[in-house]
Amino acid sequence: MKLLPGHLDLAQLRAMAAGGLTLELADWSAIDASSQLVADAAAGDAPVYGVNTGFGKLASTRIAKDQLQALQLNLIRSHSVGVGAPMSPAVVRLMLATKAASLARGFSGVRREVVQALLDAFNAGFLPYVPVQGSVGASGDLAPLSHMTLALMGEGEALVNGERRPALPELQRLGLKPLTLAAKEGLALINGTQASTALALHALIRFETLFASALASGALSLDAARGSDGPFDARIHAVRGQPGQIEVAAVYRELLAGSAIRASHQEGDERVQDPYCLRCQPQVMGACLDQARHAAQVLVREANAVTDNPLVFDDLMVSGGNFHAEPVALAADGLALAIAEVGAIAERRIAMLIDPGISRLPPFLTADAGLHSGFMIAHVTAAALASENKSLAHPASVDSLPTSANQEDHVSMATFAARRLHAMLDNSAHIVAIEFLAAAQGVDFLRPLASSPPLEALHASLRQHCASMPADHYLAPDIERANALLWQGALRAAGAPALA
Repeated sequence: MKLLPGHLDLAQLRAMAAGGLTLELADWSAIDASSQLVADAAAGDAPVYGVNTGFGKLASTRIAKDQLQALQLNLIRSHSVGVGAPMSPAVVRLMLATKAASLARGFSGVRREVVQALLDAFNAGFLPYVPVQGSVGASGDLAPLSHMTLALMGEGEALVNGERRPALPELQRLGLKPLTLAAKEGLALINGTQASTALALHALIRFETLFASALASGALSLDAARGSDGPFDARIHAVRGQPGQIEVAAVYRELLAGSAIRASHQEGDERVQDPYCLRCQPQVMGACLDQARHAAQVLVREANAVTDNPLVFDDLMVSGGNFHAEPVALAADGLALAIAEVGAIAERRIAMLIDPGISRLPPFLTADAGLHSGFMIAHVTAAALASENKSLAHPASVDSLPTSANQEDHVSMATFAARRLHAMLDNSAHIVAIEFLAAAQGVDFLRPLASSPPLEALHASLRQHCASMPADHYLAPDIERANALLWQGALRAAGAPALA
């Protein structure tokens, strides 16, 4: 894949996260021009932040010319202070690729060798071991990007088959040379938002699968509860004009078209209106779609951005604050709300299905309630996960804690804002998996009536791995199998709207 700095789109970023491709940079001229300016500054006598000064609160401390290389090495060593579990391979691949793309725009003053090292690592499948905790999302994602850089230098650690290993032997095994840093290059590598952006982008990519699956589970629940498709009438949504709502309603209409279950109760249905968890699905899911699309716009822009400091423009270097990850933090906080709501309305549909007074199905979706508990406690699990997501959805961006002796006195907390999205996605996915099982059980009770062709196909896919449960059986493995099917894309609604 030709890497076009400043012009990456979501499809390309999705491919980078998945790996298995080779990245090549088409044009190196911008890199060469800016790196020469930094080399000239390093050879001169004027103080230039990040080139011949200390960092942060130590910016007024001058560094001797014969110590400039040691300055960059010490920076990476001292800033590699992350803790916690390692970032996933997909996130690390995005970090490598987006950092290369950012530096390649030619505003950072690094040499070709730095960008090439990032591309070589990506192409060879070299994965730095990067602890996920330790960044406040301002001054750049310093600790995560330092761990990434230290591994490229052969001093840090790598992730090899899920295990933590010394980086140097892995570099040697892959035929990669350890990176040596020149003036400003350590700062350029770690001063940026690529860690928080990669975490958020990977969450956004995962949300696509969750969202498409939740559309399908919601439609199956509606048919199992013999709900009405009237609320999905295109005219209702057109007069409101919300784009996500309009598109989602169209998907529900397609999913439900041709259902014999629906046809069986179109006349004489005593329920005038369905509960909101069925009737208002386009309104809720459409709003979540719009929110995710906004996040996608912000995150794709950030993936293309130059976010280190200082920056090189023509014949001078200018200090600024593009490393502040507030756009990522706010986008991640908005995406957190969408993830939580997808799970929350799915949990309400599970509660509806097990309540015979609303669903008109057997209590707890079991034929002999009392002797059997059916989906009683599966719903409790869904409720626990939905409640956990409510706490995780609290905005991270409103919590700023000053650092670096109050020099860096307002921070974004973007890295946590993005990191917590993955726990929320796991929670909501399990809720949707439980809903699929419950809705499929509801449809089983309505046999011989069939649902629509697309919903019957999803029902059949689920039943290949998860048996019907007219009587109690060990349900936890079914939940895990349904969750795995969801992430494999086997339970997606066909025609689900794209995020970009």
